[in-house]
Amino acid sequence: MAQVLRIGAYPHRVDDGVAYERRRFEAAGHAYRFIDSAAPPEHPEALAAADAIVAGGGRWDAGTFRLAERCRLFLICAVGLDSVDVEAATAEGIAVCHMPDICTHEVAEHTFALILALRRNIVAYRESVLAGRWQQSGQFCFFDHPIHDLRGSRLGIMGEGVLGQRVAEIARAFGMRVLFSAHKGSTGMGPLYTPFEEVLERADILTLHCPLTPGTKNLLGDAEFRRMSRHPLVINTARGGLIDEAALVRALEAGLISGAAVDAVSAEPPPLDHPFMRLVDRSDFILTPHVGWASLEARQEVADQVTASIEAFAAGQPRNLVAAP
Repeated sequence: MAQVLRIGAYPHRVDDGVAYERRRFEAAGHAYRFIDSAAPPEHPEALAAADAIVAGGGRWDAGTFRLAERCRLFLICAVGLDSVDVEAATAEGIAVCHMPDICTHEVAEHTFALILALRRNIVAYRESVLAGRWQQSGQFCFFDHPIHDLRGSRLGIMGEGVLGQRVAEIARAFGMRVLFSAHKGSTGMGPLYTPFEEVLERADILTLHCPLTPGTKNLLGDAEFRRMSRHPLVINTARGGLIDEAALVRALEAGLISGAAVDAVSAEPPPLDHPFMRLVDRSDFILTPHVGWASLEARQEVADQVTASIEAFAAGQPRNLVAAP
């Protein structure tokens, strides 16, 4: 019998996902414990007793992994590994697995929900209707806020993985022209990629779908916003650290970009003095609470993948293995 520890970032036991996982593991003869915490080191006794740890968030560093004396599998319920010290885990004899294909369709759909909301000024028109503007107009419609088509516009995609490719598929269905950005500072990536600086200058909409690494941290900052000659929309449904958040605020307030939508922030939840919080009343800025992944269907998929991943590891056939000791 194994002790499975599920810790952190399973908000409010959505869809009874925890109960579902518990039933699956207990039916297989394993013990299951859930702790709703974003600070794993606060629970040293639980870490020490776990044979497998399933995490949805928090920082996992060398000190935390040293507490997991019995653990042989660490499964992060995410695409990115920026919160996990993989080398520290393997040094403690712990294999690390992740979920690289999780919630791809959901995040792509959320990306386009944000793009459409801004491109067609949905928020501004809703606010105008609530304020009584339609009745004041005396006409069947009014045109207070600009509306732009997606068809024929250029979408710059930063990140060419599974998610970036799915976003490109949807964009082409809308009749958009897709530009896959070459990596910042890279040359010679081939004809399928457009140079990074050229994407900044040509895109009508920029959307980020790359992992957070030392090379992508603050991928967009003041200098990059100043190069955006077409004043694009900027969409981030990936990781908060990809954008210099104070620089984005300056760019929007200065009119260097025509709007922004963000589903991932460097600090979650953002503190009340975070730069984004002074934008939340603007109709050209949308902040959603990291819910791009969180459809009912996706939350069931998370639970399914958690149980399947641990069962595969126990059978000696680990899925999506990042590193082994």
